[in-house]
Amino acid sequence: MRVLVVSDIHANIVAFEAVLEDAGPFDMIWSLGDIVGYGPEPNACISRLLEYPQLSIAGNHDWAVLGRLNLDEFNSDARLANLWTRENLSPCSRDFLEVLPETYLWGDFTLAHGSPRHPIWEYLFYITMAEVNFRHFESQVCFVGHTHVPVIFQKFPEGEGCQVLAIPDEPLSLAGPARYIINPGSVGQPRDGDPRAAYAVLDTEAMTLSFQRAPYDIERTQKAMRRAGLPPRLIARLSYGW
Repeated sequence: MRVLVVSDIHANIVAFEAVLEDAGPFDMIWSLGDIVGYGPEPNACISRLLEYPQLSIAGNHDWAVLGRLNLDEFNSDARLANLWTRENLSPCSRDFLEVLPETYLWGDFTLAHGSPRHPIWEYLFYITMAEVNFRHFESQVCFVGHTHVPVIFQKFPEGEGCQVLAIPDEPLSLAGPARYIINPGSVGQPRDGDPRAAYAVLDTEAMTLSFQRAPYDIERTQKAMRRAGLPPRLIARLSYGW
């Protein structure tokens, strides 16, 4: 099966459409949370996602829009964007977000937004944090999002500690004894210095994962954000991937 793995779409329908076109044929979408928040098209992104067979889990912005997290825990831009999203979310979109699980196990793969230990909120930036989290899932691979930065943490069962692998140009083989925590990066708001939408494609039969980037019309999203009155910093950062 060919799976399109996406995370942190963040209501950026232009970026999401670019990924759907760039990815080529696939059988299913796995969405790792934060479908909404920051961007100007939350309902369009959810509607488009639901056109495909999909597995989706909740992220911190999805929960914040539902009132399940205290908005005081967010920075001012994120808080304003979430308040805007609350006001503009359709009943159908709200119903979809309401039932999203925190994690999902599919065969050899665990899906979590932040981390397997704290799925909604924990950021996995560092090896030390990843090392602890390998004890909190049993599958061979855990896909996460939340940081908006692509990363591969690898750990061998008999080795001490784990390591960070460079994002490869060729498909990464997931077969063998190693276990992984993998972040495909963000579709709607990349933060690794590359403004192109980030995603990955998983081949569950070959056990390979390909990291991909899709250019999109950033100015089109920015214009929609300005029309919505979203914070200027959120608009500007899309141009730089930070």
